[in-house]
Amino acid sequence: MIKKIVILGGGTAGWMAANILAKRWAKYSVEIALVESSDIGIIGVGEGSTPQLKSFFDYMEIAEAEWMPACNATYKTGIRFCNWSTKPGFENYFHPFPAQPDDYSAPAFFYNCFVRRKGADVYAHPDKFFLATYLAKHQLGPKPAHHFPFQLGYGYHFDSSLVGLFLKQHAAKLGVAHIDARITEVKLDAQGYISHLLTENQQPLAADLFIDCSGFAGVLIQQALKVPFINFSSNLFNDSAVVMPTAAAMDITPQTTATALNAGWMWNIPLVNRIGNGYVYSSNYLSADMAETELRQKLNLLDKDVPVRHLKMKVGRLQHHWAKNCLAVGLSQGFIEPLEATALHLVQETVLGFAEAIELGDFTDREQANFNRSINQRFEAVRDYIVCHYRVNSRMDTQYWRDNANNNSLSDSLRELLQVWVGGGNLTQEIERQKIGCYYPSASWHCLLAGYGLFPTQDQLSVGNEVAHKYKMENIENFISRCALNFSSHREQLNDLVAKQQVM
Repeated sequence: MIKKIVILGGGTAGWMAANILAKRWAKYSVEIALVESSDIGIIGVGEGSTPQLKSFFDYMEIAEAEWMPACNATYKTGIRFCNWSTKPGFENYFHPFPAQPDDYSAPAFFYNCFVRRKGADVYAHPDKFFLATYLAKHQLGPKPAHHFPFQLGYGYHFDSSLVGLFLKQHAAKLGVAHIDARITEVKLDAQGYISHLLTENQQPLAADLFIDCSGFAGVLIQQALKVPFINFSSNLFNDSAVVMPTAAAMDITPQTTATALNAGWMWNIPLVNRIGNGYVYSSNYLSADMAETELRQKLNLLDKDVPVRHLKMKVGRLQHHWAKNCLAVGLSQGFIEPLEATALHLVQETVLGFAEAIELGDFTDREQANFNRSINQRFEAVRDYIVCHYRVNSRMDTQYWRDNANNNSLSDSLRELLQVWVGGGNLTQEIERQKIGCYYPSASWHCLLAGYGLFPTQDQLSVGNEVAHKYKMENIENFISRCALNFSSHREQLNDLVAKQQVM
């Protein structure tokens, strides 16, 4: 039985791990201590999430009304991608988070995508088929006072430093000890397991389990235990970022915006008190000074004295996330660039997956290999989805985008998905065959590939009247707008709008 856990490093990852394990293993009277140095800062720029973060707060029984105001948080219904494609009519698209009403409108989208790939001239842009897209377009949040009894997935925008502080305070209520100290040495026993950590004051910190949340340094898992790191630079070129805030918007749109720039992309994330902005780019194509200048130009701040932060990213993953008596969580276990805001999702899955695996193995390492395989599969699946964004881009204006479009360093899984799409096959069946729908469902893959306009050219299309009659776009739009009726802060305006539309 694990009786004592020492977590090295705080931040969102460290305190999320502390909270999950303190709650889950409270019945075992496990002693948990988190050690961090107040002299060592955190990166603290991850400001968006996937819908899975809601399940974390639900699990912890922390209400949105409690944590969101404390972290300047806003709602997020998805991500809008701008200027990744040059195909007419497909210059931008929205990747929506799932909603139950999509079960009725998404099949029409899938069908239109299928027949358009076969050459029929039908509408196949994703933006008119999903409820979350409608909400973002009309600046509507996902939590109305009254609503129909259906499920709606959503994520959040937040100040990650404040989230870490909030979780630190909550962990203290669960009995987690906080030690402010710098670790100077990691001691191993004769079998190569971590026996204890030494602080700068020579205080030993012993434990049965050590959790490495020390960031890119990987003090325990990489430096002490020598677990190999697998670099993703062959098909994820970005390794740097420049970050700067701007003033809060008057009207908050519940979406992250990812806009393609010369050698990467820029995020725009609306918080209550400010807008977070950053340029993720490849240092092989752009210098830090050039990246900062381009970002300032985009934000109309070229001549303004607004401070920026420059960051380096270590993109890839560990060969093993659980080695000996150490679990790596967060940046220490790996990082896939923030395009789809998956960092906290991977933290959450890692900690919960580890807890389940070690419990299944009667608190031994019996399930260690299965756990590592599972987390590696998740990392690779996220990697494939993000690589696809770059591989199918149609920009030709810079060498960066041309090299991405011509990059054939693809996994077999991604190669097969693209072959099925371009070949006019059934993408949903291929996703089911590969058993990867648990990572990104068919709707996400359809939105990505259709959103880029990866279809036959206009002169290759024929009029598909039978399809157009079968799925009339005005009916789809009516359905989406009716579902969104009670999400409006302008209820009367939407009532008038819907009253004028024909019921399906």
